[in-house]
Amino acid sequence: MSENRDGGFGWFLFGFLLGGLVGAAIALTYAPEKGEQVRERLREKGIELQGRAQEAMVRVRGRLEELGKQAQVQIGQVREQVEKGLQAVRPPVEEARVVEEEEEEEEEEEVRPAPRQARRVRRAAPPEGGEAA
Repeated sequence: MSENRDGGFGWFLFGFLLGGLVGAAIALTYAPEKGEQVRERLREKGIELQGRAQEAMVRVRGRLEELGKQAQVQIGQVREQVEKGLQAVRPPVEEARVVEEEEEEEEEEEVRPAPRQARRVRRAAPPEGGEAA
């Protein structure tokens, strides 16, 4: 959480400095000086602004690389935890699947009598409408 604040503050500071330099350049343009002096100051400020912008880019790039490395480490840790969790869950799930398949097979066998048993049942049953009590 504090990392986001640091990054946001860095951009705020960069924008603040950039705004200050642009404001200074505009103020110099409207100041009562000779044109040559104004142009020279603008050149100097432009060079200064370019240097600061490059420094800020180097800092931002370094920070992004650092955050990228941290993210890679965290992704690796999460991946390891997920793999460990899957390894712990696989055996019980596989066992439950095998038990369920066995129970389904047993139910199917109970529902369907074997062909010989079906014949015995038919022979033992009285004919329909034939025997009266």
